[in-house]
Amino acid sequence: MRILIVEDSEKLCQSLRKGLKGEGYAVDCLFDGESGQHRIEIHHEDYDLVILDIMLPEKDGIEVCREIRRLNINLPVLMLTAKHSTDDKITGLDSGADDYLVKPFDFKELLARIRALLRRPTSAVPPELKAGDLVLDSSTRRVYRGGKEIPLTAKEFGLLEYLMVNAGQVLQREQILSHLWDFDFDSFSNVVDVHIKNLRQKLDHGRQEQVIETIRGVGYRFKG
Repeated sequence: MRILIVEDSEKLCQSLRKGLKGEGYAVDCLFDGESGQHRIEIHHEDYDLVILDIMLPEKDGIEVCREIRRLNINLPVLMLTAKHSTDDKITGLDSGADDYLVKPFDFKELLARIRALLRRPTSAVPPELKAGDLVLDSSTRRVYRGGKEIPLTAKEFGLLEYLMVNAGQVLQREQILSHLWDFDFDSFSNVVDVHIKNLRQKLDHGRQEQVIETIRGVGYRFKG
């Protein structure tokens, strides 16, 4: 899953980015409201969630959220603020935010809020994905085949989840890159092919039929 963080504290933003990347998310950081709104308007289809601070330079988070909702951009928004009052929370939610987290917060709580938002219908990711004897549990972030757990890295899990959500569809390498890696990543890298190879070795170990099909010259398809 790919997350955009709009937060004026570069230290906090980079700390969150590091933590979230460790959980398998691709993360981009922006530091003012106008840049954040512009990125969301142009690239909202590339993201699964926005973490949006209220107190931002150029344009505050409330304005940004109102504007993107006015444009019918339904990207889930988790709003961050240092304000504790009920009125502030109501204002944030009324502007179109999906959830609200008060600073300082525990990183584990942030992860739980993110998982909850990504499970909502707009994200199209059910709690459990199944294909034959392969089961992916998005709540525990565990994968089983034939009842046996298959240990995956955070990035491998994200890749498999993306493939399974789009089972039967051919996904181009560029699509996979844009969904699972951030804007700074080299689009000419073979990182997708390397991760697919590693994922196949783990999923198909001891089995003849591969669940991930290569579409030559285009990308990959999960057979489902």
